[in-house]
Amino acid sequence: MRVAVIGATGNVGTEVLSALGRRPEVTSVLGIARRLPETSSQPYAGAEWAAVDIGAATTAQEATEQLVDVLRGADAVIHLAWLIQPNSHRELLRRVNVEGTRHVAQAAVEAGVGTLVVASSVGAYSPSPGREVRDESWPTEGVRTSHYSVDKVAQEEVLDEIAAAHPELTVTRLRPALIFQGGAGSEIQRYFLGGWMPVQLLRAGRPPLLPLPQGLRIQAVHAEDVAAAYAAAAVRKQPGAFNICADDVLGVQDLARLVGHGRAVQLPVPAVRTALAAGHRAGLVAADAGWLDMAMNAPVMDNSRAKRELDWQPRHSAADALMELLDGMAEGRGADSVPMRPRDSRRARVPGSRITAGEGGGQHAGTSSRIDDGLLGLYLSDHLTGATAGMARIDRMVADFVDTPVHPTLSSIAEQIRAERRLLQQLIDDLGLRRLPHRQAVAWLGEHAGRLKNNGRLVSRSPMTMVLETELLRSAVLGKRGGWQTLADNAEDLGLDAETFHELAEQALHQHERLDEVHAYARRRAFRVDLETHTPQD
Repeated sequence: MRVAVIGATGNVGTEVLSALGRRPEVTSVLGIARRLPETSSQPYAGAEWAAVDIGAATTAQEATEQLVDVLRGADAVIHLAWLIQPNSHRELLRRVNVEGTRHVAQAAVEAGVGTLVVASSVGAYSPSPGREVRDESWPTEGVRTSHYSVDKVAQEEVLDEIAAAHPELTVTRLRPALIFQGGAGSEIQRYFLGGWMPVQLLRAGRPPLLPLPQGLRIQAVHAEDVAAAYAAAAVRKQPGAFNICADDVLGVQDLARLVGHGRAVQLPVPAVRTALAAGHRAGLVAADAGWLDMAMNAPVMDNSRAKRELDWQPRHSAADALMELLDGMAEGRGADSVPMRPRDSRRARVPGSRITAGEGGGQHAGTSSRIDDGLLGLYLSDHLTGATAGMARIDRMVADFVDTPVHPTLSSIAEQIRAERRLLQQLIDDLGLRRLPHRQAVAWLGEHAGRLKNNGRLVSRSPMTMVLETELLRSAVLGKRGGWQTLADNAEDLGLDAETFHELAEQALHQHERLDEVHAYARRRAFRVDLETHTPQD
């Protein structure tokens, strides 16, 4: 059978690809995502790929038509795509998460797919703050103060409508608990804690005292286990809802023992909520207070139906999954996709290259006598300064233009620039040269200061901003290409592999071509009163 996986590059989607590969019934897999992964890496290499936007920056008709085209011939569709951030773009989240599910379901019907398996959540359930165990019959009215919960409820209503209108389609929804694994450490940190949080300190030791909201209890499931459940649901074609969780439930003392040294201080929930809300408003914490509301009110789920009808068993305990996540967060682990990118860029591959960002000059300890180390160090430091400014600029563009059709392009280039910058840092270190970090600091500050210009708008995004910033970035990419060419021509005297830098120079040229496409999109709209830049377009 052929299975299509929508949202195949995140925490769960990456593991679902592996789980489908272990099912003898599955003969081919189609991965669908807005931003494609490094398809030469496992498990992404084992699938075919299609880039489709299910609703972030496309109209309902366009999204459905694109999905119908790629889903023809599929026997089952596993729909995992869900936008968690940015919290501030509430309409965008609803458009992707709820209306996107509608587009997927309608496309599955039109394409003649037999089974639709959708990622719901424990967050869809109505409050049940006690320890009484609930099965799938517990009401799904959600927690009203959590936008995630509200959208999961709305998503399930869409599935109810589709199932009632199209009985020929088997509609299955899984309601997992919190999903943990080591490889998702960096992704989960970005989505819920924030990049500044010093989780790497967990490598040095655990906190002696753990502050937690009073009465907190957690159900979790390892990503491998929930992926196995999705694969089983696609193959076994069982309709309805299934709770997916490990068998153990973690209370305050369990969490204190796993995360710290067994000592916890239980804080009043209202006080924790107030602090979380303030931290979120200040930009210190990525998660808003609604996540705490949902955690404190989620029911304890009974997973017996999944065991019975899907022949599914959790192989990892919630405690083991949490411990693996903590290790992954401390180490900055990830995978070769944009959502799963590692925090520690030394773990990242340089896209389009055969090396990782941490390899740099390898065993090299210096340059030949024919090289002027002082001039070379100044040259590479200047390129590192440019990479620092470029990374800050494109990161801002990725955040500002998340609701446009060019977001996947910008996001992919941003990951390439991030890995290239780390490679350049490592190269300078390996060659025994100086980085001159004050120059990078000035570049970073200069780029951020440049954000103060209003481009004709004070309280809203100016459509001219994309034009100007793309023009600056295109120039920077061409300058970077010159740096890679210089290193290629001098590689022998530096003890380096010239082919690596030829590849990076070609990658820079490809980046410039992609930025030309972004510029074409922006310049055709920026100065028009009848076209929008930041909303879905026909």
